[in-house]
Amino acid sequence: MLPIATERSGFSDTMLKIKLITVGSLKEDYLRRAEAEYVKRLGGFCCFENVNLKEAKLPDDPSAGEIASALSKEAKDIASALSPRAYKIALCVEGKQYSSEKFAAALLSASAEHSEIDFVIGSSHGLDESIKKMCDMRLSVSEMTFPHQLMRVLLLEVIYRSMNIIKGTKYHK
Repeated sequence: MLPIATERSGFSDTMLKIKLITVGSLKEDYLRRAEAEYVKRLGGFCCFENVNLKEAKLPDDPSAGEIASALSKEAKDIASALSPRAYKIALCVEGKQYSSEKFAAALLSASAEHSEIDFVIGSSHGLDESIKKMCDMRLSVSEMTFPHQLMRVLLLEVIYRSMNIIKGTKYHK
């Protein structure tokens, strides 16, 4: 269990709640298995919740207007899934990049003020600007482009590694 940092004692006995809100489902079995493995591992550090939202339907070659409309529809579902008390982190290309150690420190700092942290991954077309504005942090995992489906597993690895860094295990090298 990951204790939440407090100013007085350094830690409390309250377990951190982490929610991953994603748009779209994992289609490949190997990605679903990887996701399940990380969710299982995270159970030792936090209360983890996975919220999968339906992706808006788009034609094969959507216009900019159709994409904007789809992102707006998805934003309504995302907004209703966000916890009002949570520290909110949006994954987006323009987000800030961190080393593993600095991101772990950022999570620990956020947990000092919030008992919940919500991560948001939009659809393959990204996130509506309204959701990004609702979030406390914009995070980018890399300047490289990865398949949208793989990003969920990559983020779970980032979170899991951060929890290990905070706890001081040997997982992170």
